Amino acid sequence: MTNLLVDCQILNKKLFNIQLYPMKNFLFLLLQFLSLIGIAQHTFSIVAVDSITGEVGSAGATCGDSIIWPGTPGAYLISDIIPGIGAIHTQSYHNYTNQANANLRMTLGDSPGQIINWLVSNDVASNPTIRQYGVVDLNSGSPRSAAYTGSNCFNYKNHILGPNYAIQGNILLGQEILDSMEVRFNSNNGCLSEKLMAAMQGANVIGADTRCFDEGTSSLSAFLRVAMPNDHPDTIHLDLNVAGTLPGIEPIDELQIKYDNWKANNPNDCSLLSQQTPINTETIKVVVYPNPTNNIINVSISNKKATKIVVTDILGKSIYEKDIKSNNLPFQFNLSELATGIYVLSLLNGDSVVATKKIKLK
Repeated sequence: MTNLLVDCQILNKKLFNIQLYPMKNFLFLLLQFLSLIGIAQHTFSIVAVDSITGEVGSAGATCGDSIIWPGTPGAYLISDIIPGIGAIHTQSYHNYTNQANANLRMTLGDSPGQIINWLVSNDVASNPTIRQYGVVDLNSGSPRSAAYTGSNCFNYKNHILGPNYAIQGNILLGQEILDSMEVRFNSNNGCLSEKLMAAMQGANVIGADTRCFDEGTSSLSAFLRVAMPNDHPDTIHLDLNVAGTLPGIEPIDELQIKYDNWKANNPNDCSLLSQQTPINTETIKVVVYPNPTNNIINVSISNKKATKIVVTDILGKSIYEKDIKSNNLPFQFNLSELATGIYVLSLLNGDSVVATKKIKLK
């Protein structure tokens, strides 16, 4: 199965342009083949919300396009935005039924964490280990985020959570792709669309999706979408898609061109930032020490209430939880029974992730 998947990308555009379209029987068989192995092994993506403006955003890319996956819009198919509420990405062996179920759960009021738990328990093929999810919502101005990376997604795989965003990927060059997306997103001081575009540029690396290394690009298709609170789901504020490009053309660069053109025609896109006051400007400071460590870890918190500490492995599996009753003293716990490697410490306020730190056990 691995060799079959690795690849769909080697069934590249040149092969399809020469052979596919005159061969209707081959096309039929190919579509059947893709449905069996799971099209849209979507690679890197981000969902995010802005509690100031009420915007909901979604962006991503993959080494697949509308030629490799006939009848699809490329990476765009994983994007699911519910204006004024939140966004969901259902990726890795993307399944339309799982995505529809996720949308329904969000519409019914489930939190991001509850949505993912439901999806894992009710996977349409009873195999959640091959799925990857990223979910965010506005939660009346107190954003929540959650993500899930199944153990059988293709390496490299992982996700990163922030208070108002979830970044996830599989078949990646490495952790640096996700880290670069996060740094670009957080360091950009613009509106949500600018931050999402910056995050996508953070993954503009040859072979970010390793299947595209020989193509000389990060991916083959990319998208960027942002909805205002009162938008209709089918006609949102910003809706850009690069369903495919000519060989060797970087789709994130093409997405940037489309975005720059859109901005030129929408000069007031970020005006809401200067017109409104943030709902919550309180920040959180977290100190984890020593880090790296081989046993005892200390956590010091200031400036914002946190109700729980959760430590997960790189697959998102919870391995340690501790309720927080006071923020006045450092917290200490023993991780000596864990294997050497990278772990993620998350601070939660209710269901909302308010801060994350990486822990390295040596």
